[in-house]
Amino acid sequence: MKYQKIHLKEHFPFLGENGCDPTVETYLPYNMTEMNRQNEKRPCLVVCPGGGYGNCSQRESEPIALNFLPKGYNVFVITYSCKPNKFPTQLREVAAVMELIYDHADEWNCDTSKIAIMGFSAGGHLAAHYTNAYDCPEVRAVFKNSRPVQASVLCYPVITADPKYSHKGSFEVITGKTELTQEDIDKFSCDRLVSDKTPPAFIWHTSEDNCVPVENSLLYAAALSKHNITFDMRIYSFGWHGLSTVDGQTCDDVEPRYAGNHAWIADTQKWLVMTLLDGRH
Repeated sequence: MKYQKIHLKEHFPFLGENGCDPTVETYLPYNMTEMNRQNEKRPCLVVCPGGGYGNCSQRESEPIALNFLPKGYNVFVITYSCKPNKFPTQLREVAAVMELIYDHADEWNCDTSKIAIMGFSAGGHLAAHYTNAYDCPEVRAVFKNSRPVQASVLCYPVITADPKYSHKGSFEVITGKTELTQEDIDKFSCDRLVSDKTPPAFIWHTSEDNCVPVENSLLYAAALSKHNITFDMRIYSFGWHGLSTVDGQTCDDVEPRYAGNHAWIADTQKWLVMTLLDGRH
């Protein structure tokens, strides 16, 4: 494996507001010359950890990369700018990572036609937001050719800004407001941004999540269905918010009643093969 930590501001000086230092950590498998695979292009996975836009969880960073690296993915884990930075800072930082992937595609052996984005909790909002708004005016103002992804994986994601089901703290950070207008709700609710151009998604959540209600995932799935976008979904009966890999690597104590939720990793890997590698996006 080749590992590198890249400071985005070194490549894009206009990033890194309010003293923040956004980075991307790259996890790249070695291409074996012994099997004549030195030029093999690999699919890419961009990972957005959660943390309510107040921090980026370590539990949803490298442990995720190390589960997907052995399956042949180039993995890129973003530590994006958090509070007090507001929209569109985080979207622009994802766009910057996409720009790096394209710029270094040959060096890093990236297949730029097979890029998925994965997000957890508030990182799930960032992933879904970028998926649907990568070409919004606020991003295109600095990245004129901002790039789309071909699939998204949303893990107990924050989706809606509707106060009935929203994770209020996340939207207070990215809007800088304690009370949202209807215009804000429409702009930042990812289910309301879904269109016929939205790529397929894998979504998972737990029904007893008391931090980010399961309705967030259900609303996004319903929006995808309305637009005839394919998706796969797992709603597990039990488990608290922020389970990450659902094992001893990221959880102090995994109760038997939700230990099986760990299956989301294998299920996602199978789904990505069908969606990205078989060219169904």
